[in-house]
Amino acid sequence: MEWSDEAIILAARPHGEGHAVVDLFTPERGRWAGLVFGGSGRRMAPIVQPGNSVQAVWQGRLEESLGNFNLELTVPRAAHVMQERLCLAGLSAACAMAVACLPEREPHENTYRAMEVLLSNFEDLDIWPALMARWELGLLGDMGFGLTLDRCVATGSRDNLVYVSPKSACAVSKEAGAPYKDKMLMLPPFLKGDGGDISLGSALEALNTTGYFIETRILHLINQTLPEARIRVISLLQEKAQTVID
Repeated sequence: MEWSDEAIILAARPHGEGHAVVDLFTPERGRWAGLVFGGSGRRMAPIVQPGNSVQAVWQGRLEESLGNFNLELTVPRAAHVMQERLCLAGLSAACAMAVACLPEREPHENTYRAMEVLLSNFEDLDIWPALMARWELGLLGDMGFGLTLDRCVATGSRDNLVYVSPKSACAVSKEAGAPYKDKMLMLPPFLKGDGGDISLGSALEALNTTGYFIETRILHLINQTLPEARIRVISLLQEKAQTVID
């Protein structure tokens, strides 16, 4: 069997003598693993870096077999951010979240297209943290765990929505949530598509909210927690935010 598709490299791990098993994310076939001959060698290793886009051809005796990939690099994103620690950490976190959350061989084209936009903006620290939060929100929806952010779960009001309930995954107005504000998650306006502030502080609030629901709604079902790369990038962003404040 054989197929061809565009793809994003999500992960690569050594396999055997100089080869690698590579996880790809494709629009038509979802997350798909395959063997890349020479994937750990000098020629192929720069190609199979997480975040890079490739044209992939998969071949296998049976559809359920591991099979092997032939890859042609189309967008070398990893090389563009290699010298920027924070941007590289963000790119690594996004790829790790895709590996952790996406089921194998199940297409999720909306998430794929949104990930392309996110990965293409990792050189711009002013926007990618907010884009990552929006991408994670879309990932939740694509996995069947979308948040209800257009009205207050307590009053039905569409005004002054500033919290998200960790129990119901629904928006809560400032007034209704005031008695429980210490238990609420924050809802920056941009996360619900209202524009507004996409500062680093606002993006961190949004990432805390999306991360909470990804962990509790998706990852806990398969006995996993947030990937280390996702935890690390939040720590680095918090350090950056503190530096800006100081």
